[in-house]
Order: sequence, then structure tokens, then C-alpha cells
Amino acid sequence: MASSSVTSSQPPRPPRPNLAFRKLRGQRSPGEFAAAVRRAAREIGERVSCDARYVGRVESGEIRCPNYAYERVFLHMFPGRTLADLGFAPRSAVRGRGARGAEEDSPVRPENLSCAPHETERACDPYDTQETDQNHEESDVRRRAFMTGGTATVATVSLGPLTLGGAAAAAGRPAHRVGTSEAGALEDAVRRIRLLDDRHGADGLYRRAAAPLRTAYALLDAGAARQATTDRLYAGAGELAISVGWLAHDSGRFDDARSHYAEALATARMSEDPGLEAHAFCNTAFLARDAGRPREAVRAAQAAQRVARPLGSPRLMSLLALREAGGWAGLADRTGCEQALARAHALYGRGPSDADPDWMTFYGEAELEGLEAQCWSTLGDWPRAARHARRAARLQDPHFTRNIALYTAELADDLARGGRPDEAAAAGMEVLDLLDEVQSSRIQTMLAGTARVLLPHRRASGVSEFLERHAALPRTI
Repeated sequence: MASSSVTSSQPPRPPRPNLAFRKLRGQRSPGEFAAAVRRAAREIGERVSCDARYVGRVESGEIRCPNYAYERVFLHMFPGRTLADLGFAPRSAVRGRGARGAEEDSPVRPENLSCAPHETERACDPYDTQETDQNHEESDVRRRAFMTGGTATVATVSLGPLTLGGAAAAAGRPAHRVGTSEAGALEDAVRRIRLLDDRHGADGLYRRAAAPLRTAYALLDAGAARQATTDRLYAGAGELAISVGWLAHDSGRFDDARSHYAEALATARMSEDPGLEAHAFCNTAFLARDAGRPREAVRAAQAAQRVARPLGSPRLMSLLALREAGGWAGLADRTGCEQALARAHALYGRGPSDADPDWMTFYGEAELEGLEAQCWSTLGDWPRAARHARRAARLQDPHFTRNIALYTAELADDLARGGRPDEAAAAGMEVLDLLDEVQSSRIQTMLAGTARVLLPHRRASGVSEFLERHAALPRTI
């Protein structure tokens, strides 16, 4: 008993710096190296949100082993080398049952045996510096379910840890000062919500995502010992509020979405975070357009552009110009819409930048085409809208299943309203095929509108079959 007490009272062993990885970075700054990692990821179809802070955590030894997505990227960047050559510990030593065995013989606490947060659906179980022995089997179950389970199982199991585990408990203890582990858990929750939304849509996620948002603001209330941690908590809580707001937005809960976006905007202003403020205004503009308040959409998009201009990201400014274009289209101002679309294309053409925010991974050529299609649709130019929607669906990365369904639903509606019912029905059938994977009220509402337009054209080729399959869909509550 005495020896156990002595062992548990020993201070955590400081992480050992990863000198091999630091040597590979060479003369590049952490930010430049992070940009190179993101480029390498794109080359092999991975999606990682690497930044200078992540590079610093690897070099300091805080991240002893990367997740599977980062492993593939690093081995692509440095052919012929192994993880050990890059200075990383064996995976068996830092997670699962192997890690548990090591812990029994070592005073090192589990929070020092951490892997990086996952960025893709193929990555390993989430990074959590609060993991204890009782979590190991649960992590194995989550990983297996995430890799092999169906949509409902994947979403439920993957969202299970979004209560932030130890972070929630920490927030409830006034004497405890919040640290980097809680900030990391919060950032990981944001990443997982975005990942699951990309794959499956918002409907099954919104209610489960509310708990970690409450925890996030409880963490802010608890306070952190260091200003850097406080800044991460504010940024994480604000981004989480936007993510949860988007889930409400995409599932048709506009009042809830408006409240969450306003909360994020207030958080951004309290912490003087222009990147977060631009993101909150960006989503507010999108919501205003969808809620039938186009003038508010224009004002919010213009406010976002004012805040974002000093950030130095042309791609962000391009997206914000598209948000403004959507508002002008809602006001039936074709000239204003065309001018904003021209700016969006010109800014997008400047290419990616190290200043592009991590949350903009969805914004590529496909999204540009899709948002332009929505503008022409709002203006009633159905042939032009259909052209852009078709291009958007064709260009979309297969990872973004929800967006493929969205663009194809837009295409079906544009074709139906443009007098091409047979092509509209064919596109509608493609969307129906994706609904086993995607749960989005937005997409279901679009399909319902398309079905109403096609009703008088039952006799056209394929229309009757589409209408019958659509009518058989389970009605959402």
C-alpha cells in the first residue's frame, strides 16, 4: 500500500523532445512546415488540420505517436523512413492494452502517453489526455465501430466521448484550474463534429452535440492558469458554438442556430479573436439567407469581410463574397450578385494560403460552384444554376458525402424547374441512394420541393419511379 502511494505521488515524467523530427523540419518555420504537411496530405487524399502548434507539440514530445492519418502523411513526406526514424514511439507503447501494460510498470501517467487528434474518418480513436485504464477497451470498441459500423452506429459511438470526459469533471471542480488537456479535448470535439457532419449530415448529431458545448462554457467559467490556455479555450468554445449552430441550421432549427452563432460572435469579441468573429459572421450570413432575411445576409457578409481582410486569406475572402452574393440574389439584385460572384472567383483564383482557417477544409472548387448554383437558382436562372450544380457534384471530394447529396439535390431541383423532368428524376434517384448515409433536413426539404414540381410530369421517363421512392421515405419528426 505504501509503495503504491509513493508511486502515485511521483510527478509526471517530462516529455522527451523529438529531436529527429525537429531535424527534419530544417530551416523551415513551424508554420511553413505545417503548410508542407497539409500539402502532402492533399497529395494522398488525407485531410489533416496541421498547424504550427501541432508541430510544436510533436517536437516537444507531447505527441509521442501520430494517429494513422498523420502517419500516412509523414511516411509520404519522408519515403523509406519508419515512425521510429521520425522519432516517434511505437504505437503499442502509447495506446490500448499495450499502453496499459506499460503503465503498470511505469510512474508515467496516461496523459503523457498521447496521440494526435484524428482528422479523417480513417484515423484512430480520439486524442484525450484524460484517458484512464477504464477507457482502453472503450477506445478499442470505438475504433472498431468507427472503421466497420453502419451510419447510425458510427455516429452514436463516435459522438459518445463528446461530453469531453475528464474535462467535464474538471469544469465542475472550482479548485481545479483548467489546463492544456481540457483545451485539447475541446478542440478534438470540434474536429469530430465537423468530420461526422461531412459524412452523415446534421440531423442525427445536433442533440448529442449540445452537451460538449455546455461543458465548453463551463470550462471557460472555471478559468485557466495560463493566458495561452485561456485563448485556446475561448477559440475552442467559439468554434464549437459555430459547429453546433451549423448542425441546428442544417437540420432546420433556425432559431437555435441563430442563438449559437450569436454566442460564438460574443465569445469572439470578448477574446478579441478576428478569425472567430469572421467565422461567426460568415455563418450568420448563410443562416440569414436561408431564413429569408437577405438584407441581413448582405450586412453580415460585409461585416465578415471587414473583419477578415487583415487576416490575409484570399480563400476566406472568396467564401465571404459568396455569402454576400447569396444575399444579393435573395434581394433579386442581379447586378450586386454578379459583382460579388466575380470577386469570389478572383479571390479564389489567388490560391490557398497558410492563413486559410482550418475550418475551411470544405471550401474548394466544388463548394464555389455549388454556392454559385444556389445564387442563380434564387434568381430563377434554372439552366445556369443546373450547369453549376452539375459541376459541383462532379468536382466534390468523395469524403464529403453530405455535400455530394446536397449538390445533386440542387441539380435535381434546377432541372425540374427548368423543364427537364426526366433528368431531374435521375438526379433525384442519385440523392435517394445517398440518404442511407446522409441525414439532412435541408436535403430532404429540397427533394420534397422537387417532387412537388415533378408531380404533373408523372408520365415522363423515370419520374414515376422517383416519386414512388420519395413517397416511401420515412417522414422525419
